[in-house]
Amino acid sequence: MPPYRLVIFDFDGTLADSFPWFQSVFNDVADRFGFARLSPEEFQELRGLSGREIMARTKVPLWRLPAIVNHMRKEKLAAAASTPLFVGVPELLASLRDAGVTVAIISSDTEASVRAVMGPVVDSVAHFDCGAALFGKAAKFRRMLKRTHVAPGEALSIGDEIRDIEAAREAGIASAAVGWGYTLPEALARHSPALMFQSVEAMRAALLP
Repeated sequence: MPPYRLVIFDFDGTLADSFPWFQSVFNDVADRFGFARLSPEEFQELRGLSGREIMARTKVPLWRLPAIVNHMRKEKLAAAASTPLFVGVPELLASLRDAGVTVAIISSDTEASVRAVMGPVVDSVAHFDCGAALFGKAAKFRRMLKRTHVAPGEALSIGDEIRDIEAAREAGIASAAVGWGYTLPEALARHSPALMFQSVEAMRAALLP
């Protein structure tokens, strides 16, 4: 039997390779909303920080955060057609579904954007809870447990950012981190996720032994 009955995926940077798009639009968004532009070197440095540390480093005005998030979601939806899933993700999700694992996606992105990127792969996902606040995933994790009638010990969260690990810990579920997303693997490891994956193949081997 698979070790988890419920696997909750983050989307951007975990299932979808959206980091190149994010980096390409960042400075335009910074100019639009009045926070610090980043050089390529500075951008790489931020990949070792948590979300709150990034906001402090770039001096993002908190009062403008809702407008920034709303703008980014619209831009992300417009770019959906050119945002690929990582290699092996469609097959992984289908295999989890076929093995009886409930697959869910909890994302700060909109459900429309997630569905547009996934295309027919969306059939492997049983539940969505999108539009999460940047630091509001823990509540959505708890809500997903209730919706699916799964005990916390039978659920796993998989993400690519420090806030994903923190939210899973707050919700009382195990967390796994992937080494190919927004945050550098060594930064994720410092926050002690239960599992670290460096490839989709390694994830498949752990989730479908």
